[in-house]
Amino acid sequence: MSHPSIPLSVLDLSPISSGSTPADALRHTIDLAQAVERAGYRRYWLAEHHLNPGVAGASPAVVAAIVAQATRVIRVGSAAVLLGNYSPLQVAEQWGTIAALHPGRIALGIGRSGIGRSSAERPGAAATAADGAVQVWRLVDGVVIPPVRPPAYDPARLALQGRLLGRAPGDGFGDDVRDILAFFDGTYVAPERRPVVVTPAAGTDVQLWVHGSSAGPSAQLAGELGLPYGANYHVAPATLQESVAAYRAAFRPSERFAQPHVIVSVDVVVGVDDAAARELAIGYGPWVQSIRGGQGAIPYPDADEARQILSGWDEDDHAAVRDRTETQLVGSPQTVVARLAALQRLTGADELLVTTVTHRHEDRVRSYELLADAWAQGSAEAEPQALPVAGQATAPGRDEAPASVESPSTVDLLRVAARS
Repeated sequence: MSHPSIPLSVLDLSPISSGSTPADALRHTIDLAQAVERAGYRRYWLAEHHLNPGVAGASPAVVAAIVAQATRVIRVGSAAVLLGNYSPLQVAEQWGTIAALHPGRIALGIGRSGIGRSSAERPGAAATAADGAVQVWRLVDGVVIPPVRPPAYDPARLALQGRLLGRAPGDGFGDDVRDILAFFDGTYVAPERRPVVVTPAAGTDVQLWVHGSSAGPSAQLAGELGLPYGANYHVAPATLQESVAAYRAAFRPSERFAQPHVIVSVDVVVGVDDAAARELAIGYGPWVQSIRGGQGAIPYPDADEARQILSGWDEDDHAAVRDRTETQLVGSPQTVVARLAALQRLTGADELLVTTVTHRHEDRVRSYELLADAWAQGSAEAEPQALPVAGQATAPGRDEAPASVESPSTVDLLRVAARS
């Protein structure tokens, strides 16, 4: 069985590798955008992260403008601009400026900032079911769904970051999104009943997206406004299904979209074979742990550095990042394409948003090229390799009992879950 013919896109954090500089990372972002454009990816989206030693992607509007200028046809955007860090007017002016110069190519993906979120919006918070069903590792139609884990962040660090950014606490996300839409449509009227035209945003064809990690306000708002929605499997894999379902349940047709439209983000590393890919991905666990530990992302380690870090880990360290390492799709082109196809079947995604981090830039470029070639060839199989093969077809969303597993880490997790 071949995979659905849906677009693949790229999410880039502009990661900084150990031994390199932020300038290197930003130059690599431009080079990667040009490479994936040649490879046929649909979109190139930039993330927003602050005060991270290992991430140069702190200003998505600036980087998006540079990437759009350095490419020809790929659609450029954000995943996501965090509204708590800006006023709606600033966002509209920045992205309207880019769209005026690159009509038909610009997408503004919007998300909520970490401070001021309601409890329902925090990753994992919406899925803490009383029956405890989500507290075990599951394979759902070939997709790994980890247990819900409490949000991991350093409150003091977030507070400092918010103060330096001038981030305003509160819960005005919905009003801010509506204001931005009105700025682009040229229909905004201030509370004092004064029409306001935001130049150069008004009348530009920026495509607005809302991104979310749970079944909370972001998913519901995207649906109510008839906007496309980005569901974060790579950030909050435990709540992926609830997030997508909440968006679709809330969706109301709009002039922008007559039907729900979902893009699902996923961490991916592709090598020439499974073993090579695992070697390329070895630094991912330490990198995630540095983010969750409160220090901010470390420069991405090479294989030797990663092994040295891992040699000092205990089971608690591994457990702290297991939801991310086990949901990173790592393997040969055939292995990864099959697992991407499973993710698409589970979510009904209209697009998939791939984010890849490796130590060497050339390995990252090659990973995207290998994936694009395999995806274009339609080489996905009916059941993912390195995951259980079901004895018969199952209804979408139904849990599968593992029949056979090639990945020792995944099967060990499921055995532990079965005994718990």
